[in-house]
Amino acid sequence: MSERPLSDDKYIVVTGGAGFIGSNLIRYLNRNGFINIVVVDDLGLDEKWQNLLGTRFSQILPIYGLWDWLEGRQSEIQAIVHLGACSSTVERDADYLLENNTRYTIRLAEYALWNQIRFIYASSAATYGDGSKGFSDDHAKLPLLRPLNMYGYSKHLVDLWMEQQGVLDRVVGLKYFNIFGPYEAHKGKMASAIRTWVNQAQTQGFLRLFKSNDLKHFRDGEQQRDFLYIKDAVEMTAAFLHQDICGVFNIGRGTATTWNELAQAVFQALGLPPKIDYVEMPEELAGKYQNYTCADMFKYRMHAELPFDPKPITIAVIDYVHNYLCPLEMVSL
Repeated sequence: MSERPLSDDKYIVVTGGAGFIGSNLIRYLNRNGFINIVVVDDLGLDEKWQNLLGTRFSQILPIYGLWDWLEGRQSEIQAIVHLGACSSTVERDADYLLENNTRYTIRLAEYALWNQIRFIYASSAATYGDGSKGFSDDHAKLPLLRPLNMYGYSKHLVDLWMEQQGVLDRVVGLKYFNIFGPYEAHKGKMASAIRTWVNQAQTQGFLRLFKSNDLKHFRDGEQQRDFLYIKDAVEMTAAFLHQDICGVFNIGRGTATTWNELAQAVFQALGLPPKIDYVEMPEELAGKYQNYTCADMFKYRMHAELPFDPKPITIAVIDYVHNYLCPLEMVSL
């Protein structure tokens, strides 16, 4: 595969640019000398705008203001990284998810494809459902997947559209697994558990984890997820801007971590003795809960030019806690 040189004179459009992955990607691009970035996001009334503090970009546009801006600028854009979406796995408004996550993505992909602009979009590990069909990003297995919630289905429909249109060799779809790290506070309940746990451990001295809803296969707290630090996730994402590689790819560590292990890492970062209280899983989650996820990273790792050196979970959690969630002097080491 050949490299794709990036130009300082052309725009990189980042939708969801004030969001979690988006704002971290912009920081990564800034550190690597790119500031000709168009941020696309609706800032609303919350504090999401704070994620952009300290970043450099050309301008910021509202989500539906992007279409007018794109008119006549085809030759000025080198890449579109489409990260904007409703990421709530408990969102029940199917029509909203179809419009916001599915149709918007397809419309933007059509624009990029027609104008030969590099197009990278966020899919999700939620497309894998309960994992019974595996976690392989093999294109031939896309039609077999059965997401557990409407959010996952809205993402899955985009992957299927790309496959049906025969354009997976011209775009990049990234199936992000459980990403955690700085600048996720605006996500509220959809932010990683680590944010909530740090405050809970410091104020109450213990952490609450869900009891297992499948004791035949998982003891309490032994449910496993593929957790990846945001700093690794954006490095892996940005690599597709530089490399002429296409297709759907998993973005994860390729190893599963139990919730108990993740909790232990938080206690270690805080210098506190571990204490865990197991609570019943809410009924609305029980039938839609992924007890196990683990990214199959074989296809990604076949490309030696793509970076893959994810930080160990404990190291990543310590960095997140010490450098972003609470000052080091507040940690009882």
